[in-house]
Amino acid sequence: MATSQAMPQVQAPFGGTPDRLAGGVLLAGLAALALPTLWDFSFGAWASQAQGHELVFAAVSMFLLYQRRARLFGAAPARRAVPIALFIAGLLLYVVGRSQQFLRVEIVSLLWVAASVLWLNGGRQALRAAAFPLFFLLFIVPLPYSLVLAVTGPLKLAVSAVATQFLQWTGFPVGRSGVVVTIGQYQLLVSEACAGLQTMFTLEAMGLLYASLRSGGSSLVNAVLAVMVVPVSFAANVVRVIVLMLVTYWFGDAVGQGFVHGFAGLVLFSAALLMIFCVDWLLQRALQRRKGRV
Repeated sequence: MATSQAMPQVQAPFGGTPDRLAGGVLLAGLAALALPTLWDFSFGAWASQAQGHELVFAAVSMFLLYQRRARLFGAAPARRAVPIALFIAGLLLYVVGRSQQFLRVEIVSLLWVAASVLWLNGGRQALRAAAFPLFFLLFIVPLPYSLVLAVTGPLKLAVSAVATQFLQWTGFPVGRSGVVVTIGQYQLLVSEACAGLQTMFTLEAMGLLYASLRSGGSSLVNAVLAVMVVPVSFAANVVRVIVLMLVTYWFGDAVGQGFVHGFAGLVLFSAALLMIFCVDWLLQRALQRRKGRV
């Protein structure tokens, strides 16, 4: 005699239609909170603190979340008290940051609210899937000005010294007094844009993004890559200063401080990415040799 067998039920995202609707409302509300902040940060009252990469980083993070969307909306957690409490706390923190114009508090509270929304609707699986995209958004937060001043000064001195010493070894008429370098008849001031903490901060974000996007890489290699981004970014800043000095020496101050000065920023990031690729290749070769010996 034939027996009927119940078909297995597949749980829909957010645990069913009501939860899906509630999740959509929460995500729409999160977007409504984030858009004014991004607008003020990029075009409004906080535009002076922007470094130009914020919208790009936000778009990259949204793309990473979209790639992982299948893991973001799984089974809702059995106990919702904790994510709901964190959600309410994040909203209160956002109100404080927005009303008192504390930009860093406002941005961090948005990430807090986003994490609590994902936990509320997708459980810890969603938090694990969204961990890096949300962490990557922290690089949008502007660094404290006092920290930038404290670190940028020694960075500029170090970059100036290394660039000057390299050109002296290669026979160019180069001298240095602090962060003012002289090449031929020209003097150049190494500015924050050429060797600043913000530049290193941005390059660190790019290195972490590259390490995250690598397919099949070990956690050890990714961790080493993340640490190596710091000396790589320093070396890339040295390359940028050397390029500007040589262009000024060969073509004059007007060329060095014109279009080429802005183009040197592209040289900086290109050199940094190339160095990261080289470090990755060397680490992979070393790991393969180690496995071969074992």
